[in-house]
Amino acid sequence: MTTTHKTPTDHVIHPRDIAFGRTEQRPRWWMNNDPIATHFWNALSVTFPMGERFFMDSVRHYRNSVPAELAPQVQAFLVQEAMHTREHVVFNRQVTDTGYDITRMEAKLKSRIEFARGRPAWVQLGITIALEHFTAILAHALLAEPVHFEGATPEAKRMWRWHAMEEIEHKAVAYDTYMAGLRKAGPVRRWTLRSLTMFVTTFFFLDRIITNLSDFYSQDGINTPKTWWKTFQYAFFKPGIFGHVVKSYFSYYRPGFHPWEEDDRDLLADAQAEYDQGFAAA
Repeated sequence: MTTTHKTPTDHVIHPRDIAFGRTEQRPRWWMNNDPIATHFWNALSVTFPMGERFFMDSVRHYRNSVPAELAPQVQAFLVQEAMHTREHVVFNRQVTDTGYDITRMEAKLKSRIEFARGRPAWVQLGITIALEHFTAILAHALLAEPVHFEGATPEAKRMWRWHAMEEIEHKAVAYDTYMAGLRKAGPVRRWTLRSLTMFVTTFFFLDRIITNLSDFYSQDGINTPKTWWKTFQYAFFKPGIFGHVVKSYFSYYRPGFHPWEEDDRDLLADAQAEYDQGFAAA
């Protein structure tokens, strides 16, 4: 039941303070003029500002329990998540500027998060590491397969790729914090707690995405079985980002799992090189 992988000792997290889309006039369907592709990512973005504040608070609760070598990564994680929150607030505002109302989605999410905040601190951290696993594996797929953002507006593509880079970079911080904060619980109990938390969190995560999609589709007058069939195809087959992460999702339940058992620093370096060559300033 011991963790066989660890965060690389030479790994450094680099917060990138970049602002996106402040002057962009984004079309209503900014991804290939396709409402399904557009709303898939809109539905995710709606969850990020409140969700990432929750992540920050759950990790911050344990920051005095982590070993000295993890402390700088925790601080960098908090900075990155704060900037992700800022940029998704802007992104979501641009969604509303094109005529959508997200207040119902935010109200439902707020209710769920308030419920989660009433749980014990270890449960909140367990929810965080589960959702951080989701964001990390989706980020990997997004960077590994450029098809997922083909046809997006340039600023939207830049923002989502930037977010994906940083999700990969800090993908083990909350997990390592969990292992340190619950070190006295023992490996079997830690595995049981994180597995059960992931199982429950998965249903809440998918429910939020599906509910948000339904709201967006209703506002566009396309909330029909045909649209949902196309959504299923989009998510799992073409381009199929959910289909690409199924194996990685289930790896979380394996005893001894660690986020860095998939070392995707080469993928991260390639994405960083793209920015360094002028992509970020385009």
